[in-house]
Amino acid sequence: MARQTYGQYCGLAHALDIVGQRWALLIVRDLLVGPRRYTDLKQGLPGIPSNILSARLKELEDADVIARRALPRPSNAVVYELTDYGSALEDAVKSLGRWGARTLGEPDPDDAVTVDSMVMALRSTFHPDAARDVTLTYELRLGPIVLSARIDRGELEVVEGAADRPDLVIETGPAVKALMAREITPEDAIALGSVSVTGDPALLATFADVFSIP
Repeated sequence: MARQTYGQYCGLAHALDIVGQRWALLIVRDLLVGPRRYTDLKQGLPGIPSNILSARLKELEDADVIARRALPRPSNAVVYELTDYGSALEDAVKSLGRWGARTLGEPDPDDAVTVDSMVMALRSTFHPDAARDVTLTYELRLGPIVLSARIDRGELEVVEGAADRPDLVIETGPAVKALMAREITPEDAIALGSVSVTGDPALLATFADVFSIP
């Protein structure tokens, strides 16, 4: 089947021709976190049919957005990773994520939350100016997902897994969005039990300042 295009001589239309197909930008989102095997992408995108994932990967590879790379022995696995051209989508992906989060309501029971989506959520909502004098490490626990976010004077590193000696451990669920969108104060979030913390509770206010949805 021939790939559909918008047929317009326009940068935006051409961009949508490349990454506007269903699932394409979510594949890019996950690869912004790091290289992934086919099985990693399939696991991180619950609900994507195998034939659609294969088609999107081929389309993105043909467009020089992603490339395949064989890992050295003993792995010999093949991973997909963004090219320089594909990596240039990071600002657009983060901007779209922030824009969408502004009207993101409560999750449906079947909505998936993945490690890569949360890593990118933190990277998208991070405000370097608000963190220029901040040196802290947060551990964020969202059900089975555990992330560590290290802030060092306006620089952010987010990785999967528990933090080494975090300054604050935050355990929460969907309420993290309300906190980041200032729909609830840090004090009320703790008082209502929608967020629990281990460490100095005052650091939750810093978290809400540094990771915020405008």
